[in-house]
Amino acid sequence: MQGQDFQSATLLRNPHLQTVWGRLTRPRRLVDTHREVFQTPDDDDLIVDHLHSTGPVHFVLFHGLEGSSNSVYIQGLLRRIADMGFGASAVNFRSCARDPNSVLRAIPNRQLRLYHSGETSDIGFILRALHDRLPDVPMVAFGGSLGGNALLKWLGENPEQEIIRAASVVSVPYDLRAGALWLERGAGPLYVRGFVRSLKAKAREKVSRFGERAAVIDLERLERARTFREIDDSATAPIHGFENAEHYWDECSSVRFVRAIRTPVLAISSRDDPFLPHDVIDDVRREAYPSLDLRVTDRGGHLGFVGGRIMRPDFWAERLVVEWLATRAMEKRQ
Repeated sequence: MQGQDFQSATLLRNPHLQTVWGRLTRPRRLVDTHREVFQTPDDDDLIVDHLHSTGPVHFVLFHGLEGSSNSVYIQGLLRRIADMGFGASAVNFRSCARDPNSVLRAIPNRQLRLYHSGETSDIGFILRALHDRLPDVPMVAFGGSLGGNALLKWLGENPEQEIIRAASVVSVPYDLRAGALWLERGAGPLYVRGFVRSLKAKAREKVSRFGERAAVIDLERLERARTFREIDDSATAPIHGFENAEHYWDECSSVRFVRAIRTPVLAISSRDDPFLPHDVIDDVRREAYPSLDLRVTDRGGHLGFVGGRIMRPDFWAERLVVEWLATRAMEKRQ
């Protein structure tokens, strides 16, 4: 199904402006939350920020690569969820939670492993923990970019799950290999540079703290890394038990899992997403089970979808996600 009801703000039709506008102009603390640390089965910390309020539906939010609960789109969703009287938990992947005193300073996790585009054990763990706590409250989930890829993979791995009643994803890099190679051209390196810098710092910290246990990291190659292939080959893949970047991409691309998903899913993508070639979306459409409602817009960039007026923007995807998920949860409840 096409999502052509999105109209970009007049001065923000360029995909790069759509992608960066919110990051440059939106506050990273829109709502008050309280923090909880969950201990994972492998004795690590999974840090979750909850809305203070509860409600008839509970949303669980998963951010994108090197994001956090302070990412502007997560904060935008939390504000909209709170305004509608629902509850929510924003999950920070390992090593991504921000220091309460600085939204720029990430809190290191305690184990060697980090997180990645196909990491689903933590998703399953936190969803089960929250469901056990709120067994009578319908639960729904959202994933942005990397978080969306991982959420779709978990849904495909667990087609009969009954923990969440519906899910929504936005700007998913469904084919990790295609996305990584696409970002080696054009403006791609400008986006990749910041991610690589952050991921390098985390890998260096692992080497410094874990010594021989971190010997799987190719530190010399890591320092030369400029692309996702190089960072995944030298650090992401070996840390998490993959042979190399290609093996990691093949095993973790959500396009391989969408045909198995039976949970209702709203998936929003833009054909001008600078992080992914648009023909990958056509692959998803061919592969997906009918439970996946794929909305594709002509414009929107990556996690942008800024409509309205430039001084009074309407973040269309966030509004649609919350309304769609709330409707599906309440329908199931009746």
